[in-house]
Amino acid sequence: MTNGQCRTLTGLFMMAACYPAFAAQPTPANGHSQQLVGEAIAKAERLNPQLNAIIAIDPSAMDAARVADSVSPKGPLHGQPVLIKDNIETAGSLPTTAGSLALAANVTGRDAPLVARLRANGAIILGKANLSEWANIRSSSSISGWSAIGGQTRNPYALDRNTCGSSSGSGAAVAAGIVQYAIGTETDGSVTCPASINGIVGLKPTVGLVSRTHIVPISASQDTAGPMTMTVAQAAELLTVIAGSDPTDPATAEADKHKTDYVRLLRNDELKGKRIGVMRFASGFGTDGLFSAALEQMKEQGAVLVEIAKFDDKAIGDNELVVLLTELKAGLNDYLKTTPATVKTRTLADVITFDKTHASEEMSLFGQELFEKAEATKGLADPAYLKARRTSFQAAGPNGIDRLLKQYNVVALVGPTMPPAWKIDAVNGDQISGSGGGSLAAVAGYPHLTVPMGQVKGMPVGLSFIGPKWSEALILSLGYSYEQARGLAPGPRFLPSIEDSPELAPHLRPVRP
Repeated sequence: MTNGQCRTLTGLFMMAACYPAFAAQPTPANGHSQQLVGEAIAKAERLNPQLNAIIAIDPSAMDAARVADSVSPKGPLHGQPVLIKDNIETAGSLPTTAGSLALAANVTGRDAPLVARLRANGAIILGKANLSEWANIRSSSSISGWSAIGGQTRNPYALDRNTCGSSSGSGAAVAAGIVQYAIGTETDGSVTCPASINGIVGLKPTVGLVSRTHIVPISASQDTAGPMTMTVAQAAELLTVIAGSDPTDPATAEADKHKTDYVRLLRNDELKGKRIGVMRFASGFGTDGLFSAALEQMKEQGAVLVEIAKFDDKAIGDNELVVLLTELKAGLNDYLKTTPATVKTRTLADVITFDKTHASEEMSLFGQELFEKAEATKGLADPAYLKARRTSFQAAGPNGIDRLLKQYNVVALVGPTMPPAWKIDAVNGDQISGSGGGSLAAVAGYPHLTVPMGQVKGMPVGLSFIGPKWSEALILSLGYSYEQARGLAPGPRFLPSIEDSPELAPHLRPVRP
């Protein structure tokens, strides 16, 4: 099988057929980095056929581990395998596809700056994680976690349930224990939703803290990469490494001034005496019992909880999509110009045509109406776009999070992140029963951390911590303090369906006297 054929495989894990070195690597007898990478590869071979969480293993991962074992450790990430969402470029032989066949030949030979920072700190790039194709901006009727390249990502807690998106594979792979560290990207919910629904930690940083260079874009206003990990401390480790200014991304001009050693600032007692705003306006959807328990745990740690009953988010909902679609066209056209000549889709219009030409592979489940609406937008100088961006940002930031923090004299906001995972539905698309306050942080560009809060009938949900711009150190420490008080939650069981669990199955059978 040729490399070209490998890159057009749909819904398959590109293992031995495409990368013989992948199948030939035994778990090494010595060398800490090699052992970690070998164990991750073995777990991927065993678990990924059920999950479709990983598109490809980097064939140079074990060589990089050998090099890591030959030098002095560079920090806590040294030798650790890290999965990278497949809309983020990595140097080497793997393409960066955004899950689309239109980018199957997008082998750029470039490391995104955040990837270069990981490598410089000794981390091993294990491979590319599956995602919602084009980061879930192609259609409003999409199935989160599906891409033409990677197939449907499945939730390790119940394989017929969704992983949310768009960082679906990153979330599922960490939850399944294939890796402890992964990188996702978020425009609105794409890190925090899959983290919550897969029972892991996810952090969407302040927009501008982490470089977006060499990442397939949606929105210059809202895009950011962020950590997805098993613990808050691990998220802090990743953020400490990937944060920083990048001269090719003007949004990061202030990043060096604000970044810090986030691990060093974690405290068990961070909640003590802190006034925390409770987002009752962004709660419900089956999480009330766990949310109440989480609030009690926070009070036991000394937090002062302040109820916030109402918030009008209409201005956000009415304007965000205009912003995203306008910026998508401009950003994607600029990105595609930088791809190698092997990529024949050079504009968004080309991608739309490609999808129509390859409709049986790309559009058998849902269409591309959002792409078509984006193509019809009039550019970044359009007064309608400028007004929508100004209105939505003011509603989410200065008149949203900032106003709530000041009005209620609180340092952060908390609420449930998302409902439990819904079933994968190829007929109706995503069927989501609600959401928390994540859009406030996304549109404002402010940080949002989700930490596992517990399980609803065996399916995990998360607790959100939202703060002002550049407050990552605070919300990570608040989340860490809560995490330590909460303790460990049960891990995934890879059930075919949650209805098959021993807790639920007996209650679904008829009672016969």
